[in-house]
Amino acid sequence: MTNAQGTPRSLAQITFALVGFLFLLEITSGILQGYYIPLISDLVHHLGITDADFNWFEAAQLLLSALAVPILAKLGDMVGHKKILLISTALTAAASWWLAFAGDFTSFLIAWALQGFYAVWLPLEVALIFDKGRRSRTGVSQTRRAAGLLVVALELGAIMGALGGGFLFADVFVGDVTATLMVPAIVVSVVFFAVLFGVPESEPTPNRSLDLIGFVLLSFALLLTTSSLTFLRLNGPETWWVWVLMAAGLISFVPFGRWVLGRDDPAIDLRMVAQRNMWPVQITAGLFGISVLGAQIPLSTFAGTDPDVVGYGLGLSSGMRSIVIGIYLVSLIVGAVLFAVLSRRIAPRLALIVATALVATGYLALIPFHDDLAQVLTCICIAGLGSGALVAALPAAAAAAAPRGQTGVATGLTNTTKTIGGAFASATFGLVLATGVVAGAGTAASLSGYYTAWAICGGTAVVATVLLFFVPKLAFADTEEAVAVETVTPSA
Repeated sequence: MTNAQGTPRSLAQITFALVGFLFLLEITSGILQGYYIPLISDLVHHLGITDADFNWFEAAQLLLSALAVPILAKLGDMVGHKKILLISTALTAAASWWLAFAGDFTSFLIAWALQGFYAVWLPLEVALIFDKGRRSRTGVSQTRRAAGLLVVALELGAIMGALGGGFLFADVFVGDVTATLMVPAIVVSVVFFAVLFGVPESEPTPNRSLDLIGFVLLSFALLLTTSSLTFLRLNGPETWWVWVLMAAGLISFVPFGRWVLGRDDPAIDLRMVAQRNMWPVQITAGLFGISVLGAQIPLSTFAGTDPDVVGYGLGLSSGMRSIVIGIYLVSLIVGAVLFAVLSRRIAPRLALIVATALVATGYLALIPFHDDLAQVLTCICIAGLGSGALVAALPAAAAAAAPRGQTGVATGLTNTTKTIGGAFASATFGLVLATGVVAGAGTAASLSGYYTAWAICGGTAVVATVLLFFVPKLAFADTEEAVAVETVTPSA
């Protein structure tokens, strides 16, 4: 890329021009994801509920994000991604303020769920960046680099949130829950104005329609499927109606598919999804969600299990467990940085394959190597390198594979499939860790349960690695063909 005088612009100039104030928004997203984790026990006490009740907050937020992201992403393609980014930021800010003053289970549940609108930020940001860079012949690689930097911001924010939440509650506000919860609300409110004044609008595609019926059918299918996975975790596999609900959810995708295939401008263009450079990416996102959204809880509980009692585990204190999770997050940052730096030096498809292979290697290696802290840290850092790269690479790859006018939908779909994978992991890991609990070990999960969880994480990453070989070799690259595809406008 060159400037007005024809001289090449530096990598730093390009990435800053593309990312800009979006970096601040992703830091805020990370803060929201990390801030409340050290406060869970205190929030349980504040609301007068049990630890198990807190699962409903997570389930409600995952469900809302699964339902809202496809609709908001499509609206971004229609009216401009910045407009929808501002709306979702305002909704997140309002929910964060509500959360600070919610004093009962029901109001806190609703506010916590509505805060999940931040899930659409990264897909919309990638769509904005891609729209800004698509006019150049290196727009695709620029998007990959910029997406890597956004993931760096996300993980830095998560670390800041995790460290700041506990510190502010204990040392600054001295146990004042309302004052502590006002901090993220203030942060989101401030970053709204950063987006308003600092982020340029994308170029919307004219003559588009929303396809309300298609989105209603999709929302109904997602509602049944994700809620069935939540109820499976909470009620156990012996509850017959959970399986009926899950079957109904899967069957509900059939009328959705038949409807959208008959539309010129559908809610989700399944013909686009079926392309060779798109379907492996979307399936990989779902499989990746199993490990990136589901593996942290088994890791934390294994690290806290006392080996003197059950013969396995690391026996770490809560403080040391936080450090372990922090090291894992740092490995994600390193993976995202490496992805941003190497994105122009290796083929994009190869980068995806290497990243999924690292995730597979890290989790499968945990099965034989989990006897001490050094072994566990080595394994999770290997997985973290691949995970950090994938968080950035998947939405960028989807954006590159999508025709103009469907960038937001394609990137948003990677988030939706990842969320479904996370819901599956949450349900499955909860069941396998509860199976064969060691007698006399309190709440300690069985070692076979941990083996199963790690095998699922590693095995699904292996499947994703194989699927990515079906992607054409020049997919997502800065080629003449890719630039030609970017200029094609879908029929209205």
